Amino acid sequence: MSLDKWFKEKWVDIGAPKKGGKYQECGRKSASSSKGRKYPKCVPLAKATRMSASQKASAVKRKRQAPNSGPKPDNVKTMASKGAAKMKITQFSCGGMGIAVKGGKFEGVR
Repeated sequence: MSLDKWFKEKWVDIGAPKKGGKYQECGRKSASSSKGRKYPKCVPLAKATRMSASQKASAVKRKRQAPNSGPKPDNVKTMASKGAAKMKITQFSCGGMGIAVKGGKFEGVR
């Protein structure tokens, strides 16, 4: 995607929906004047309309839970990685040694 296209897109806050399926414009004036308003989770309008309600809720939740390490909020990916939630660690014992397998790949001996 070119930078020109990125700037021309209409960015909306998916964390502050309006009635009728519309969204507020992205951003806020300042932290002190927007006391009741949390950090906005902004995405292009085209992407917001393609996202399901659960995807929007997940993105907003992760944005607001991210630690704020400075004067600006931390960036969070809009779509959660699919592999992280489904990955599970299987442990089993083999001759007194614990062997860990993560997602079908050998992790090591524990």
